[in-house]
Amino acid sequence: MKIVTESGSHTPAVEKLVAEAFGPDRFAKTVYRLRDGVEHDASLALVALDKGEVVGTLRFWPIEIEGGVQALLLGPLVASPDRQGEGVGSRLMKAGLARAAEQGHRIVVLVGDEPYYRRFGFTRALARRLELPGWVDEGRFLARELASGALAGVSGVIGRPGEAVPVSARVKRAA
Repeated sequence: MKIVTESGSHTPAVEKLVAEAFGPDRFAKTVYRLRDGVEHDASLALVALDKGEVVGTLRFWPIEIEGGVQALLLGPLVASPDRQGEGVGSRLMKAGLARAAEQGHRIVVLVGDEPYYRRFGFTRALARRLELPGWVDEGRFLARELASGALAGVSGVIGRPGEAVPVSARVKRAA
């Protein structure tokens, strides 16, 4: 298996993997609405190939935290169902995060299971001062600093690059 940059020839297989993993309801989720109308970062889009077949995918999307702080939204990360448990996702994560850091990115956020993503440096604690412009299970909203201290003093609502996030888009946090 090898990890390579996604090309146009991989896109149909990537879309099929994502559709099978997350179904049609994925489009209603807050993170998908943040991606709507925004191109993923092609330089960070990775696929895992085994004998020429796409067996995993990882993409990153540009976002902006209130106040103009640039960051990345990670996802989706998908391994083919018949390849889960073989380290496909781990290899994609390590390669993607390394590439993002090499390119100078400082902050990555995602919505996912903390027990899985903790091994890659993601925690709920780092995302506590950040908000998504829609509902999310806060226990699954995680962040990671690619540069030490990158989230120090950073707080606010996350939006698409260059778009101010209106106060009315904020969701009240559960007590």
